[in-house]
Amino acid sequence: MRVSNRAQVPPFEVMSILDRVAGLRAQGRDVISLCAGEPSGGAPIDVNARAAAAFANGDDLGYTSALGLRELRDAVAGHYRRWYGLAVEPHEVAITTGSSGAFVLAFLAAFDAGDRVALASPGYPAYRNILTALGCEVVQVECGPEHRFQPTPELLEGAGPLDGLILASPANPTGTMVSRTELTALTDWCRGNGVRLVSDEIYHGITYPADRAGLTGPDSRGVCAWELDRSGVVISSFSKYWGMTGWRLGWALVPADLRTAVDALAGNVALCPPTPAQRAAVGAFTESSYAQADARVASFARTRAVLLEQVPRLGWGPVAPADGAFYLYAGLGERLGRYPDSTAWCRALLEEAGVAAVPGSDFDPARGHDYVRLSFAAGPDAVAEAVERIVGFQGG
Repeated sequence: MRVSNRAQVPPFEVMSILDRVAGLRAQGRDVISLCAGEPSGGAPIDVNARAAAAFANGDDLGYTSALGLRELRDAVAGHYRRWYGLAVEPHEVAITTGSSGAFVLAFLAAFDAGDRVALASPGYPAYRNILTALGCEVVQVECGPEHRFQPTPELLEGAGPLDGLILASPANPTGTMVSRTELTALTDWCRGNGVRLVSDEIYHGITYPADRAGLTGPDSRGVCAWELDRSGVVISSFSKYWGMTGWRLGWALVPADLRTAVDALAGNVALCPPTPAQRAAVGAFTESSYAQADARVASFARTRAVLLEQVPRLGWGPVAPADGAFYLYAGLGERLGRYPDSTAWCRALLEEAGVAAVPGSDFDPARGHDYVRLSFAAGPDAVAEAVERIVGFQGG
């Protein structure tokens, strides 16, 4: 008896840290958690109301279509008309069990074992680990501060033959975005080289466009890859902009050549996304829900400003621009102090100062050992207190 080779992937460090946070809080410790990408406040009122009504009225909560309720797919298509002026048909939308389910379906449908798939480093570790478990060859493209932590056609040219590219804008952990011009160059390169693009757009809408030329006006919420080319897969989620992390609901825009495969895989892998969450999520697309989500983004912007003002006191650098999402990714530099790497630094920060942060090595195994990621989704008061604790931990 043995564990399969495909299962030999590291755990997602954030989840391990959350377990330790829960343990410390159970002991009565006061812990500020800046590790998870989880907006505070929960789902919009209309989502909660629809969930309550579904149970109170005895709505059918059995299996749906493998790719989701038609009503919800209609609503997602309408969202693309609203935000991007983009004509999307309901049959092009696949509702999934979180964006994580969408990634699994997209990777299974688009890539074979042995295919070479590129992704930016630093980047979301689950991309790397899911692809590895599926037998793909992960090609990590080193994208440092000089490239704003995003891939370019020139960097991809140096990566050798590729079958796929995973792109995130805004990105996790850096929050950096690509402009329409930059995304056009990447989609053109992918099309010209027969490379399947998978565009992670789960942080669209959580953006701070005033800081970056080329991200204003109609592009301020993010540019959808399907505006430029429909051969790729677009993935999004209810978790971030709408604050519905635990509802486990996302979606994918699926190109025509992958639709049959995604439908078949979805029915086998999960049967269907969670039905109560689907029925409730239709309420995410009301005027009230958009207004509540935008108000939360405005709160993120204020918290971000508080944190960026404190960076000089923290003594960190380089610092990623954070065009969007709710993360600060920064090098610790001399503030690493006596610790061998950011993993040890984060462990000590949690145990000694009661602040949970994520080491950069989770996002960049090669160059992230002296970087750290903070999530400022917890709100301005929590962030301000965390900064004071970190300054004290570092010795002032």
